[in-house]
Amino acid sequence: MVQDKPGLSPIGTILIVALSGFLMGFDGSLFTGALVFVKSQFALTELQLGWTTSSHTITATIAIFLAGPLADRLGRRTVLRAAAVVFIASALVASVANNLTMLIVGRMLSGFGVGAVLVAGPMYIAEISPPALRGRMVTFSQLFIVFGTALAFTSNYTIIRLEDFNLDWLATLHLAEWNWRWMLGLGVLPGLLYLFALLWVPESPRWLAMHGRFDAARRILQRAHGPEAAEAELTEVRASLSHEAGKSDASLRDLWKPELRVVLGIGLVVGVVQQITGINSVLAYATIIFKSTGADSETSFMQTVLLGIVNLLSTIVALLLIDRVGRRPLLIFGTAAMAASLLLTAYGFRAAGGALDPTLVLIGLLAFVASFAVSLGPVMWVLLSEIFPNRVRALAISAVGLVNSLVCVVAQLVFPWQMTHLGGASTFLIYALFAILGVVVLARILPETRGRSLEELEESLVRQQ
Repeated sequence: MVQDKPGLSPIGTILIVALSGFLMGFDGSLFTGALVFVKSQFALTELQLGWTTSSHTITATIAIFLAGPLADRLGRRTVLRAAAVVFIASALVASVANNLTMLIVGRMLSGFGVGAVLVAGPMYIAEISPPALRGRMVTFSQLFIVFGTALAFTSNYTIIRLEDFNLDWLATLHLAEWNWRWMLGLGVLPGLLYLFALLWVPESPRWLAMHGRFDAARRILQRAHGPEAAEAELTEVRASLSHEAGKSDASLRDLWKPELRVVLGIGLVVGVVQQITGINSVLAYATIIFKSTGADSETSFMQTVLLGIVNLLSTIVALLLIDRVGRRPLLIFGTAAMAASLLLTAYGFRAAGGALDPTLVLIGLLAFVASFAVSLGPVMWVLLSEIFPNRVRALAISAVGLVNSLVCVVAQLVFPWQMTHLGGASTFLIYALFAILGVVVLARILPETRGRSLEELEESLVRQQ
């Protein structure tokens, strides 16, 4: 079996799994550039534009809800492999779409892949990483998401720029006519590469232990953490499983038990705040937002690339800080910075005398993305992978992810209408008020999980309630 290969590097395994984030970020963000041309080609109304964008998130919502139970039944690795196949299919369908319905089908397929990797990727990494490095390792998944996002923005901009070169071989590609098709079709390449890379990934040791395969779990943990640490972890896992012995498979009803209400409440609050403050609306409609400030097509694409670069660099900062500073400070101070940035963006849309200030809008959005990338972006998934006990972890992450994704669907669906009927100032002011409320609530409820084993966190956050 692949999981027993002696030369497999544990860090390499984690990095390969984290590449699921790259696949998600790249595939999803290609549509940000294509959206401008799709809107024109299919003569989309505001609601059609919102539906075309949010349809991707709707199926992601369904997949998030299903991915946890499937990951428990079939394995984390199996779910990731299925997601890679779905990403390949979605890119092919969307790139050859000859009507809006076919395009939306491609988008919805992509959403299924997104939901699967959002749940299975961080869960796998948390279950194989040592406690001292777990936050940093799970954050690698978010790092690859934003790297994929930045690369997608860059590839979209490159396609636009290549249209200006009068080269014979470029003419055969019909870039000016098929620009959005090329943008979406590029999603096939990382899907194929990721599917191949997963051949070298073992199954999660905690999943193996949950299914009674302790010898296989021991071999993987020994390679990852050494013999002594592996035995200590297996002892904790056995104790946790023994505590849950005799109980049926986790169900939604279990999540409402008194001992889980605190951690479920924490997860739901963080999940809602992450999306209700507008990050995915900003990233999905970035080129349209910048065009609304008066920028031409090339400039709006370039500003979107800048947004992706800031997102990437800020996530690297989070990677360096999360196991040093902790989850709680990053979430609270990062969300406060998001609120300030959103207020600046709103002011930029209504600067002195009511005139729009494109520079302030750009600075505000760059600061907003940077603040998100060092806080709610990566830290939410780290926190979710830590606070829930082994038995319900997959289901609980799916449940919180479902709520998180539903909020995202609504935000993306109404954003074009908000910008047209309320204006940029009011739209971003609403997001800022949600961020301020989020800071107040998070400051009251967030625990610190840094440096503690998953079983230790279960003991303190769940069993003592």
